[in-house]
Amino acid sequence: MKPLFVTLPPGTRFDLKAIDPGATGPFSHKDEAREVTERNLARLAELQERLYASASHALLVVLQAMDTGGKDGTIEHVLGAFSPQGVQVTPFKVPTEEELAHDFLWRVHRAVPRRGMVGIFNRSHYEDVVVVRVKGLVGETTWKARWEHINAFEKLLVEEGVVVVKFFLHISPQEQAERLRARQQDPTKRWKFNPGDLEDRARWGDYLAAWEDALSRCNTPWAPWFVVPADHKWFRNVAVSQALLTVLEGLDLRYPPGVPGAESLPIPPVRW
Repeated sequence: MKPLFVTLPPGTRFDLKAIDPGATGPFSHKDEAREVTERNLARLAELQERLYASASHALLVVLQAMDTGGKDGTIEHVLGAFSPQGVQVTPFKVPTEEELAHDFLWRVHRAVPRRGMVGIFNRSHYEDVVVVRVKGLVGETTWKARWEHINAFEKLLVEEGVVVVKFFLHISPQEQAERLRARQQDPTKRWKFNPGDLEDRARWGDYLAAWEDALSRCNTPWAPWFVVPADHKWFRNVAVSQALLTVLEGLDLRYPPGVPGAESLPIPPVRW
């Protein structure tokens, strides 16, 4: 069976150019994939209820991609299966003045979900080893040191019961061009268009190299990266849902026992 996503053993280098963004795994038609996605989402909703009830773990989903890579769409069409009362979404934008006055992980740690909750990072601490490198916002010594800071930070989270699942949604420059064009021309999408995205696109090779380093250096046994071919949105959805399902099933989540003898307590009548 063809894989839905790419994971590599720690210490192995990711080569994004060798991963086809237009891959569709074992599916010959999107309708096949959508049937699997629907089943996966139903099961994910059940597992989230167990996660919430047991409060034994938290789930942190990190979404990264090139511009227009599908982070918002993944949140809507995959992570939307989760009950909103157990989810917190944090979009990481350009750091504020206050955030810049602290270490780069300060704002990230504040957004980590508590046990029982699902946290979703739309962009993340990885911007602080990729964007700052490409744009020259910090020196090489600084961004290289951050790789180990991130690994230690994620290990701390895992040891405290936070399951860290990281997705890089991999699109081609051709697909990005189509999506940027849609944002320019479609009035319902134009609000998403940012001229700065065109500047970043001109540095595609620099971003690709920076991402390959970040993925390779921060792919650990406790917080692995999943690279998902994302040119086809329907395939992205089935791949992400399957990866999440595999992770959550592996936790063996169980409902707590509840109050002893609760099943035999009489329900008193009510007059109304």
